[in-house]
Amino acid sequence: MKENHTDEKIASFRVKQKLPYEAKINYAYTRAWEFYNECGKRGLNCHVSVGGLDSITLLLFLRSIGIDVPAVSVSTLEDKSIQAIHKTLGIISLKPLKSKTQVLQECGFPVLSKETASKIELLQNPSPKNATVRHAIITGETGAYGGNRTGTRMKMAQKWLELFAGGENEREDVQYQCAPFKVSAKCCYYLKEKPCDDWAKEHNSVPYLGLMASEGGRRQKSLMMNGCNYFGKTAIRSAPFAIFDRQDLLQLALDLDVPVPEVYGTIECQADGTLYTTRAQRTGCSMCGFGIQLEKRPHRFDRLYEDNPKEWNFWMHRCVKDPVTNEVYGWGRVLDYIGVHWTQGSLQTDLDLQAGKTASRKKG
Repeated sequence: MKENHTDEKIASFRVKQKLPYEAKINYAYTRAWEFYNECGKRGLNCHVSVGGLDSITLLLFLRSIGIDVPAVSVSTLEDKSIQAIHKTLGIISLKPLKSKTQVLQECGFPVLSKETASKIELLQNPSPKNATVRHAIITGETGAYGGNRTGTRMKMAQKWLELFAGGENEREDVQYQCAPFKVSAKCCYYLKEKPCDDWAKEHNSVPYLGLMASEGGRRQKSLMMNGCNYFGKTAIRSAPFAIFDRQDLLQLALDLDVPVPEVYGTIECQADGTLYTTRAQRTGCSMCGFGIQLEKRPHRFDRLYEDNPKEWNFWMHRCVKDPVTNEVYGWGRVLDYIGVHWTQGSLQTDLDLQAGKTASRKKG
């Protein structure tokens, strides 16, 4: 990290994140054109990888500054209101490698976060090759392969260890539970990443992505270290909005008159000037559970019930069959297990509790 001047890069990036809105727009303009011109010198084509509102805004921003490149998406993964806008904008629709139900049945449920799901997947699929990594997930001790460090971030949160690490009870002398379902982080690979990568290779093209470091997650540090434009040995990409926050993105969407998919509602302004979307703040695949434990109600599955009760019923109750018992179940089992309320009967009670907590904080 010292050799790569990581600390200095992150500090510089954070300064850029504090720039005023107009300066960030100019910065995105410059980075987008730099990427386009450099790709031209290298004999590469460019495209935009499109999903929800963020990347739709990116596509229209690029078009507004004269960068008119193809846009691709595995649109069938998105909400129907997003799919409709994709068609209007002429976005090329790609097919996933596997169906959503195939991924859930064969791999497991994408729940909690990609990082946590990857760790649970290792715990649920033990082998001599991953024994050291599994020990690190349980204890935080990396062993020789990781410099014999202790207390590392490899250790999974205790709350999730207690629910998912039961397969290690005898080996690690612990008393954890085993989940009655499989967990996996491979969904994005089969549904989205591999189809987009295959299209890119076929067309000698590299992507513009609508990523923002302010959203956190696994990509935050990568964006801070590598900046908006990255030309690596195995990956080339541009993220012109990397230094944006949510307010910047929503303001640009308004400035460009971006069509906002119905799943987001509309972009409105609070009394203090804060912009927000009246329904979903972020969207994804209708069977994705990453981050669901952090959402207040109505959460993504509640909105799915409102928009499409039949689809909700399928994902909640009928999307997976247990290969041993032949029992059919769905996300309902998963959400119950991790303590996330999802039934429509519990919705109003949860909303009342949330409203009570908000009122108490305001009084305090």
